[in-house]
Amino acid sequence: MDFGEKPIEEQRDDVETISFANERDEYEHLLTKFDTKRQKELLRKIDWRLLPVLTVFYLISFMDRSNIGNARLQGLEADLHLSPSQFNWCLTIFFFPYGLFEVPSNLGLKFTKPSIWLPGIMAIWGVALMCMGWTQSYSGLLAGRFFLGVAEAGLFPGVTYLCTTWYLRYEQHFRVALFYTAASLAGSFSGLLAYGIGFMHGIRGYSGWRWIFILEGLLSIIIALASIPFICDTPDDVKWLTDEEKRFIKLRLQFDGHETGYKEPEFKMKYLKQAFGDIKVYLGCIMFFTISTGTYSLSYSLPTTINLLGYTAANAQLLTIPIYAFACIMCVLNAIVADKIQKRFQSIVIPYLVGLSGLIICLVISPREKPGVIYFANFLVASGLFPTIPGIVCWISNNLAGQWKRSIGMALEFTLGNMIGGVVGSNIFLSREAPEFRTAYLVLASFFSAGIVTAITQLCLLLWANRADERLIESIPVGDREQLDEELKDDGDKSPFFKYTL
Repeated sequence: MDFGEKPIEEQRDDVETISFANERDEYEHLLTKFDTKRQKELLRKIDWRLLPVLTVFYLISFMDRSNIGNARLQGLEADLHLSPSQFNWCLTIFFFPYGLFEVPSNLGLKFTKPSIWLPGIMAIWGVALMCMGWTQSYSGLLAGRFFLGVAEAGLFPGVTYLCTTWYLRYEQHFRVALFYTAASLAGSFSGLLAYGIGFMHGIRGYSGWRWIFILEGLLSIIIALASIPFICDTPDDVKWLTDEEKRFIKLRLQFDGHETGYKEPEFKMKYLKQAFGDIKVYLGCIMFFTISTGTYSLSYSLPTTINLLGYTAANAQLLTIPIYAFACIMCVLNAIVADKIQKRFQSIVIPYLVGLSGLIICLVISPREKPGVIYFANFLVASGLFPTIPGIVCWISNNLAGQWKRSIGMALEFTLGNMIGGVVGSNIFLSREAPEFRTAYLVLASFFSAGIVTAITQLCLLLWANRADERLIESIPVGDREQLDEELKDDGDKSPFFKYTL
């Protein structure tokens, strides 16, 4: 609707109709009805409906892509006669389709709906995982990992984008962190599950590693099918919100970052060009790449590195659990503070520094002489990795206006970060360097340092842009600002009236 053309009507529960001159007046009226207490109640209502299923999805996703590390300890390499380089290729091949299909997958999500798209891709990767459990050759394992990457490509960009369609910018970090902690929990749960499944070795003639793939793939398919009724598409589509609540959610999102409100237009090619041409997206790619490299290298190598510290394979699986659990707690605490202060920079750089300290310990301390210290250092590394990713994701999503540009930009960030980071991360822990793994720790330390520099660069650019916009707005007569904001809404975050999150 264009402002000033005709009054906007609000349908109330008592069927009484109130007319407003424009949507801004309607939003101001709803704010008087939705006080702080009622808004918190509404957010809790959304949280309980939206976040549990997203958390389960991401837990299963991360567990299914990284369980090959657990399968390795159960005899995967020996049974398939894999050389170390062949095993690394099985890790690496996942990330090529995983990166390449993220943007197309998010476009598919936009053109369909989450309740169909997300369970669909989850069921597909469940089938791929089960096939990995039945493979008899190196080529079969490669094929299974490839199609696992194709299907999983849409999950993380899809669920993070879905959060942006329900929550305001300064409400997203905590929510993204909650379901991203599933990555931490996946490490704990996967280790515990692999420990238990390992005792199935020999049942029906299958090795323990085969049962890991078969049972976890079957679990993915069951959860995908069972989740369809519980996935929330948009506020307008659900039945558990009143009409008034739906309208309030729509307007609060519409006015988030804009004085006169931002309405989502139909898809245009220019939104694709805007996303691919925005330097903020590429700086986000660099940060995401530096962290995803560490995340994947840790998830694939942690059971093995702990095993090489002198623990049995079974105990090494169990000893991964405290590390991931601690990282999970730090991830949530970091997000709570970030949303409270409404800043993203600190929530990224501080974990970077914590992780860097752990990597330095791994470089200067011998694991042969002090294995306990190296085990402790892994707590620091994990605490640097997992809390940082939600901060990076939210920093980018907070500063991309318009659902189409945000959807494409976020997927592009994940594409470059995951594909390159995953390829590097799965190949830096060299078997010949065990148990010191100096190359891996040097690479990760340099990447963490590069991530800190990139975050500082992003902060400086956003500060400069906000100050330039403020000077421009001050030069515009007060009476003309609202009309100009309305005319520039199609520019999204390039409008001077859009305020970047620092």
